[in-house]
Amino acid sequence: MSQMVDAAITDFDTAYGNAGAIAGAETYPPRWRERAAAFRTELGAAGRARLACPYGDGERAVYDLFLPEGTPSGLAVYVHGGYWKAFGRSEWSHLAAGALARGFAVAMPSYSLCPTVRIAEITRHVARFLDTVAAEVSGPIRLSGHSAGGHLVTRMICTDSPLSKATAARIDRVLSISGVHDLRPLLKTEMNEILALDLAEARAESPALLEPQGDAALTCLVGSDELPEFRRQNTLLASAWRGLGLRTEAIEAPGRHHFDVIDALEDPASDAVALLAG
Repeated sequence: MSQMVDAAITDFDTAYGNAGAIAGAETYPPRWRERAAAFRTELGAAGRARLACPYGDGERAVYDLFLPEGTPSGLAVYVHGGYWKAFGRSEWSHLAAGALARGFAVAMPSYSLCPTVRIAEITRHVARFLDTVAAEVSGPIRLSGHSAGGHLVTRMICTDSPLSKATAARIDRVLSISGVHDLRPLLKTEMNEILALDLAEARAESPALLEPQGDAALTCLVGSDELPEFRRQNTLLASAWRGLGLRTEAIEAPGRHHFDVIDALEDPASDAVALLAG
């Protein structure tokens, strides 16, 4: 009998350090901002962009809503990543293109970041945003999020979600892209000086340690060239929730890494967009 044993992780900062694993990582944020700004200009000129809509108090409690041509088929949401401590809605506007072309309105929020708030509070902020934007667009709700955003959208369909029951009942698909679904390993990283997680909060905010509610179909998508920990986190949630009766799927996108796996959301013909808004 043969047995494969993976070596224990000794350097958690490297295990979760995406920028250090991607050649030219520093060039991606400027390109994201440029494409996003051009997209907002184009949609704004067409009268199809509602920008900086408030959903709560504070300058970051706002969202952008992009409208398709004609009546929306439903609402697609993208929640950004950045380890709960970086970025905002304005880097990602262009990622709305795929779902818009398939007839969905697309909403993207900003939210308060660590260390100003804790992750549990960010979860509540995202729920407040969803309850607000759900009142603006009728039809099914499709959630997507990347990295920390993958964590946040899967938290929305846990049994202890702060979402209203009416909003939760409309969610029928969730796409977690490179999501962090078990927060406990982050306790061993230097970034936890900013996140300020303790074991109790890490457990309480980890979807993989919680139970799903409703019957939304969950897809966990990760790039095949991503760090091993992100590939493990991807299969972890799909496996755990499948065992609790939810429809789940874990997919690896060939040749994609943590920073370019999200590019598929721009393409209405991509598999990722079909999973979200097909």
